[in-house]
Amino acid sequence: MALTKVQKTGITDNAIDADKIEDGTIVAADIAPGTITNAKLAGSIANDKLANSSITVNGTSVSLGGSVSAGKVSWQTVKTADFNAVAGEGYFVDTNSVGAVTATLPGSPSAGDTIAIKDYAGTFGTNALTIARNGNNIQGVANNSQISTNRASIVLVYIDATKGWLYTNESNVADLEEPQFVSATGGTITTDGDYKIHTFTGDGCFVVATAGSGTSAEPSVVDYLVVAGGGGGGVFNNAGGGGGGGGGGFRESKASASPTHTASPHTASPLIATTGITVTATTYPITVGSGGSGAATSGDGTNGSNSVFSTITSAGGGFGSVEFGGPGGSGGGGGGAANASPPTPAGTGNTPPVSPPQGQNGGTGNGNPSPGSRRGGGGGGAGAAGGPSASCGGVGGNGVNTSITGSSTGYSGGGGGSNVSPGAGATSFGATPGTPGTSCNASANTGGGAGGSNSSAGSGGKGIVVIRYKFQ
Repeated sequence: MALTKVQKTGITDNAIDADKIEDGTIVAADIAPGTITNAKLAGSIANDKLANSSITVNGTSVSLGGSVSAGKVSWQTVKTADFNAVAGEGYFVDTNSVGAVTATLPGSPSAGDTIAIKDYAGTFGTNALTIARNGNNIQGVANNSQISTNRASIVLVYIDATKGWLYTNESNVADLEEPQFVSATGGTITTDGDYKIHTFTGDGCFVVATAGSGTSAEPSVVDYLVVAGGGGGGVFNNAGGGGGGGGGGFRESKASASPTHTASPHTASPLIATTGITVTATTYPITVGSGGSGAATSGDGTNGSNSVFSTITSAGGGFGSVEFGGPGGSGGGGGGAANASPPTPAGTGNTPPVSPPQGQNGGTGNGNPSPGSRRGGGGGGAGAAGGPSASCGGVGGNGVNTSITGSSTGYSGGGGGSNVSPGAGATSFGATPGTPGTSCNASANTGGGAGGSNSSAGSGGKGIVVIRYKFQ
C-alpha cells in the first residue's frame, strides 16, 4: 500500500536524517508545489541531498551556506587630500579649499570590485579630481581619468584586464579622460615651466609620440619659431661698397587661449601668428637654412636657405649686392656700382608673401660716379627695412625679439651696407660690416644678414627652428 502521509507521531525526534533517505528517492514530481513549509522540516538538510547545491550571484557561483558581497558600498568620511581608494568603499571628496585631489585605484583589483565617488562641495569644475589608474585600464584606455564637472558622482566597477574599471553610474559627468599632452623627441630639449622646448640648430626630425586628446585636454597644438638663413653680403671694391645681406625670413606663432587650450605665457615678437600647428603622432622633418655666402671679390652675395617645419616655410634672406639687392625673407641692400644711376634698387622683403610678413625690404645703394660716394644700402630685417646708403653705408634693419626658448633673443636683423669706411650694422642681430679686408659674418643661428664690404663680404647667419608646447 502506498505511503500517503508520514505522521510526526510515528517518527521519533531526529529519526530521519540524511542517511535515512536514499539518494534520488524523492524527486520533484513527488512533491506538490508549495506544500512543504519550514514547519514540516526539522533541522537542516545537507547540500548533497539537493539537486542544486549552489546559487549564482552577479555571474559568480556561490555554494549554499557560503557568503558573497552583494556590492554594497561603505561610505567613508570626507576626503580633503590625495588618497588610496579601497574596493567596497565610497568617498565624498572636497576640493573646495585644498585644490585638486588625486584618488588612486587599487593596484590588484578583482572582478566586481566597486568604488563610488561624489563631489562633496560642488567644486570639481574648479579643482578637478584625478582618478589614477594604478596600472589598470579605465574604460578600456591606459589613461587616468579627470572629473572636472561640478557635483559629479560616479561608480566604478572592475571587470577585467581588457576594459579595467568601467563607469556603471555617471551623474553630472562630462569628459572622463584626463588631459593628455603632447610628448615628442628631437632637437635639444629644455623646459620652461610647464612647457617643453625643442631647439633645432641643424636639420633633424621632430617625432611626436603622443598627441593631445580629449575635449577637456590640451589639444595637439604646438607653437613654433622658424627662422631662415640670412643673406650674404655684397662687395664693390672699386672705391665703393656693397650692400648688406637681408635677414632670414622670421615666422613665429603663439596660439590664442581657448576653452581647451592654455596660451603659452612667454613674450613673443610683434610678428606672431595666433594659430599654431596641430600635430599628430608622426615624424616631422626639420630643415634649418644655412646662411648665404658673401662675395669674395666685387660681386653679389648669395641668398640664405629656407627653414621648414610642417606647413611653415621661412624664406632665406636676400643677398647684398654690388648693384641690385636680392629679394627674400628680408631684402638685400643695393650696392654702390659705379655704372649704376643712384639710387641702386634694394631687394624686396616678405618674398614670397605671408601674413604676418616674414621680413622687410632692403635699403637702396648709391651708384654715384664719384668713387668716394659709392655706398651700399643696409639689408632688411624682420622688424625694419634696411637703411639707404649714407656716408658710411646704409644701416641694417632691426630684427625682433622673442622668448619662445625661455629667454629673450633677437633674430633676423639685416647686415649693414659698406663704403670705403665701415658701415653700420643692424641695431639688433645682423652683422656690422668691418674695415676693408674683414669678413663681416653674422652670428650663427640668428638668421642675421651679413655686412657688405669693399673687399671681402661676410656670410649670413644660419637659421633656427624652435617648437614649444605644454607637457603637464
